Amino acid sequence: MPTQPDTVLLGHGSGGQMMKRIIDDVFYEAFGSPELLAGNDAGVAALDPTGRLAMSTDSFVVTPRFFPGGDIGRLAVCGTVNDVATSGARPRYLSCGFILEEGLPLADLRRICASMAEAAREAGVTIITGDTKVVERGGADGLYINTAGVGEVPEGVELSGAACRPGDVVLVSGTLGDHGIAIMSQREGLAFGTTIESDAAPLNHLIAAVLEAAPHTRCFRDPTRGGLASTLNEFASASAVSIEVDEDAVPVRPEVRGACEMLGYDVFQVANEGKMVAVVPAEEADAALAAMRASRYGENAAIIGRVGEPFEGGRAPVRVRTAWGATRVLDMLVGEQLPRIC
Repeated sequence: MPTQPDTVLLGHGSGGQMMKRIIDDVFYEAFGSPELLAGNDAGVAALDPTGRLAMSTDSFVVTPRFFPGGDIGRLAVCGTVNDVATSGARPRYLSCGFILEEGLPLADLRRICASMAEAAREAGVTIITGDTKVVERGGADGLYINTAGVGEVPEGVELSGAACRPGDVVLVSGTLGDHGIAIMSQREGLAFGTTIESDAAPLNHLIAAVLEAAPHTRCFRDPTRGGLASTLNEFASASAVSIEVDEDAVPVRPEVRGACEMLGYDVFQVANEGKMVAVVPAEEADAALAAMRASRYGENAAIIGRVGEPFEGGRAPVRVRTAWGATRVLDMLVGEQLPRIC
């Protein structure tokens, strides 16, 4: 039998022996769940037939594909797990589709698959089906990944960005801007006093802990592209309420804040990949905060603001109260701050 080449070749997408070998030697080796190893065109998963299903899909094109704190593989798993979990669902199963460019080192592909497998184990989800396509050199910048996820929504859980009410409290699970600045520093060769790492992490366990502690939680959202600013504006618009954030209460690492000031970025608009925003009733805020801080990825969680009165006419405002007592409008990001961030 011929030896496996060191890079991806067009033949790996042919549907023939070379494709079978890369599936067996790379993907099955990393993700070998019983459902996947069955080799069918669809993975059959067990779900409670009386419950509700949440499903999400996302594509990942980040560059560079390896960066401090993670890589495109970890990002793909965590991003989809978190999207499913924001509905209150318990993520269970993932699919993954790979677009591979001819010439991609197989060592890189193995490393990415190992990272995906580790993130899936951490989240408690199983990769049960997938697809591989190979394109010619120059056609995919190494590789792109699409993941889709499904999960079970427990009975009685009804979360929505349109459910925010005046007096509710806004929480964030940790420091903002880490992922966006980590990618920027790698891409542009920026040097800081300490290494800024991506925050990519699966947050389904944190969300489950918050729901147990604060069962009347209104909504969750992971502030990825567009950052906290876009998330809060989406909540305000959907619920027709105003929101005010205390700038001093928002956790930001000093090195990230310094980088944003140097680059002219508003840290509230910078992407995150391992943080969660939650809106909860005021009487459950302390319990939600304690649950976040007790979770692996929530030690820097904070209460950062409150939901204001109903708003009619035009777009519901989001404002930031500064350390000097003044307020400024927190607007959504206009245009593309940093392309191919995830």
